[in-house]
Amino acid sequence: MHLSIICRIIGMLLMIFSLTMAVPALLSIVFSDGALNAFVWAFTLTFCSGLLLWVGNLKQRQELSIRDGFLVVSLFWTVLGLFGALPFYLADNPGLSISESVFESISGLTTTGATVITGLDELPISILFYRQFLQWLGGIGIIVIAVAILPILGIGGMQLYRAETPGPVKDNKLTPRITGTAKVLFLMYLALTGVCALAYWLAGMSIFDAISHSFSTVAIGGFSTHDASMGYFNSPLILMICSAFMLFAGMSFTIHFHAWRGRSLKQYFQDSETKFYLSVIGIAILTISVYLFFSGTYSLSDSIVHGIFHTVSVATTAGFGAEDFSIWPSFLPVAVIMLSFMGGCAGSTGGGMKAVRVMLVAKQGIREMNQLIHPSAVIPLKIGTHRVESKVVSAVWSFVGVYMISFIIITLAMMACGLDSLTAFSATAAAINNMGPGLGEVAASYRSVNDAGKWILCYAMLLGRLEIFTLLVLLMPAFWRR
Repeated sequence: MHLSIICRIIGMLLMIFSLTMAVPALLSIVFSDGALNAFVWAFTLTFCSGLLLWVGNLKQRQELSIRDGFLVVSLFWTVLGLFGALPFYLADNPGLSISESVFESISGLTTTGATVITGLDELPISILFYRQFLQWLGGIGIIVIAVAILPILGIGGMQLYRAETPGPVKDNKLTPRITGTAKVLFLMYLALTGVCALAYWLAGMSIFDAISHSFSTVAIGGFSTHDASMGYFNSPLILMICSAFMLFAGMSFTIHFHAWRGRSLKQYFQDSETKFYLSVIGIAILTISVYLFFSGTYSLSDSIVHGIFHTVSVATTAGFGAEDFSIWPSFLPVAVIMLSFMGGCAGSTGGGMKAVRVMLVAKQGIREMNQLIHPSAVIPLKIGTHRVESKVVSAVWSFVGVYMISFIIITLAMMACGLDSLTAFSATAAAINNMGPGLGEVAASYRSVNDAGKWILCYAMLLGRLEIFTLLVLLMPAFWRR
């Protein structure tokens, strides 16, 4: 374990992260919104802390091992989440406590979108921009880690369909190859954000709202600059634009890259995970839209618009809202929440278990039933035309098992914090799936959850964002032995 190297990397990340507070500070100066001191102090504390860690370990030059990689990835989100809370805590408006500030920061960086803030329309413009920017930074961080780092550590979802889509080569050390991969991913992410912002602006948003919402849309985060979220704009066109970009951002950025490089859309139609992802969301949209119409909740056109928008928003784990889906009739609110367990594709900004894992579990279930009917038959499990190795299937089942056990334990812990069963269930699902809004007391805001519950949900957000095992492996005594 090279702790000095890890400290140097975290120090460098903190110094870079401190620069993200410069733009909100400039906005605060321009609009005189009263939050300047909060950003100046937050920048100073973050930069100086990073500088101390970096300078103190400047001469260390060893390469990172796999164990170091686990610790760096975990600390990346945890430390940045803590320092990212400083502007929320130091600003007079919104006037958050330490627990609330950390919750808001981690929710932003993990692109969960759960919030403890009410009265967004009255917040300083610099704080609003900072919230959105946190999600955008978290989104690109997720992609780089999911596509370039987690496969090297042996736990990335990308490994589950490596045969169909070439990804970064697995190695036992973090190599310079990641730099090139990260650069390409960042340029694609930046371009998609720009196109999204332009589309929003052309559809009627102000420049500030268009840029801000493009950040949280492409990151599949769900933060908005208005309490009414996307419903504030009262525009079906904006809802459809948002749905399209959420759906696109929920696909693997590796697939986007290969489609762009080959100047062809065939990559999307050839990839099994993408087809499964689109099929599930398509079926859910049809079911929800039809039920909304025949239950008399909306007119036909509104049923289609809200069916598409809210289904895509929750299925991709973005969590934007245009209406309060928690008051929809019958089974719909719970059904919508359950969609978030699948989430996006591996290598996307989406949360959840990832479509490729759900697809493999479904395929394995069908395979087992066919095996019961034909005991002597040899029935291989395939993704596309490629056979899936048994160790991959075992890894998927292990992940799903640990994911659900973690979900149950956290749900019980939230009930112990005083939440009713529906609120505890939905809050845990929204946190571990990085989806945001829940049902019951947390349908609009998490402010009513006590401090202990907020810290538990912060852990759940990090647990879901880092693919479960990245955090849990740190609890193993064997991890810390030489």
